Amino acid sequence: MSKQIHVGAVAVGGGAPVSIQSMCNTKTDDVAATVAQIHALEDAGCEIIRCAVPDMEAARAISEIKKQINIPLVAD
Repeated sequence: MSKQIHVGAVAVGGGAPVSIQSMCNTKTDDVAATVAQIHALEDAGCEIIRCAVPDMEAARAISEIKKQINIPLVAD
């Protein structure tokens, strides 16, 4: 059995139920579009969200996105 970790409040591994994850396909530096997509995914049952961070503009947007969402965010 694998070791259980937590991504925010979501348990992963170690016998935890499978969590529903998705990745945004918006440009991460477009905060409004990314937050809207995350809210839609959360409404559909998503428990962990992933966003691409290919440049500094996207990296700067992450803190603002995080303020506007309620599920754990993983930056790739």
